[in-house]
Amino acid sequence: MNLTISGHHLDVTPALRTYVTSKLDRITRHFDQVVDVKVILTVEKQKEKERRQRAECNIHVKGNDMFAESSHADLYAAVDELVDKLDRQVVRHKDRLQDHHHLAPKRVM
Repeated sequence: MNLTISGHHLDVTPALRTYVTSKLDRITRHFDQVVDVKVILTVEKQKEKERRQRAECNIHVKGNDMFAESSHADLYAAVDELVDKLDRQVVRHKDRLQDHHHLAPKRVM
């Protein structure tokens, strides 16, 4: 899995990098065919303080691309919401891949 974490209008500290990496391990625990993950952490220059920390992520898995974004007053909370959204998408994608095997209809003789 290729992981890219970048910051827009902020420096990505090692603590923030390890936090994002540890949270993204939950996604690879549910679905191991993750090819590429790109995370962008942003501090927006808004006048109001709430919802100015933003995290967005692109995930490339085998057969699909997924995107999620989250905004919050705290960057760590934004990352938590982001991982929750991505986890739901990945689990849904995995269910779709495994759910296409239907039972054959029973023959009545």
